[in-house]
Amino acid sequence: MAMAKTAFFRAAVFALLPLLSQLPPSMARPADFARDFHVTWADSHVSRTGGGAAIQLLLDRSSGCGFASKNKLMFGHVSMKIKLISGDSAGTVTAFYLSSETDAIRDELDFEFLGNRSGQPYTVQTNVYAHGKGDREQRVNLWFDPSADFHTYSILWNHHHVVFFVDAIPIRVYKNNQARGVAYPNAQPMGIYSTLWNGDDWATRGGLEKIDWGKAPFRAYYKDFDIEAACAAPAGGLGSCVTTAANWWEAPSFQQLNAAQARAYRWVRVNHLVYDYCTDRTRYPVLPPECLAGY
Repeated sequence: MAMAKTAFFRAAVFALLPLLSQLPPSMARPADFARDFHVTWADSHVSRTGGGAAIQLLLDRSSGCGFASKNKLMFGHVSMKIKLISGDSAGTVTAFYLSSETDAIRDELDFEFLGNRSGQPYTVQTNVYAHGKGDREQRVNLWFDPSADFHTYSILWNHHHVVFFVDAIPIRVYKNNQARGVAYPNAQPMGIYSTLWNGDDWATRGGLEKIDWGKAPFRAYYKDFDIEAACAAPAGGLGSCVTTAANWWEAPSFQQLNAAQARAYRWVRVNHLVYDYCTDRTRYPVLPPECLAGY
């Protein structure tokens, strides 16, 4: 009975897919990797593939690797298509995130894809750092095999909320509750980063499952980078970034989930959420303020 109910809700969610994405098609401006990004770590492990259409990140015993945007953004919408490591990927971490890279007062919005033993579901961990405070992890088991094909992962960031999307389905919402004393990332621009690295001290089953280096090298693929932002500040400095109500991501229709998105979000939370720091009373006997304010 439970399986039938899950199948019903899944069918209902996918029937709503045409309604889930609010991104105006005319606004999409694909980024160019060579123009808009640079390799930050282990240049020899980052390469173009598929006739130059995709970027390959490689992890082996010698190194992981990563790349970052050349500029920072202040509010907007960022997305990329990612094809994750296939087969036994336990202990690996593939990441896509926004970060201010300002240490003690860091703001950061994380997608971290946690590798798995073959046959087990891939888990995506999201986290939000605001004014230097993080530890806001949520984990969702993906309902598809993210290593079989490319899927779109997006972050919408405006004055009202941060929304993490998987193929236009919202999996995490972090609301601006500054009026209730909850920190919100709205004071400094953030760059776009992607990395592939060894996280086997924590990533899979809390570090119990280690990387099988006999399966190395491990490869993840990225393509179709889209950046919609209020401005581009040099990555080496804070710059001067502002956004206005004239930007589409600040419009009323983007200040909360629409009805179709809200139903899809509930489906994810009911069927695929496997960890939420707001329900971890061992870790947080006193709930963080945003958990009480609503998120």
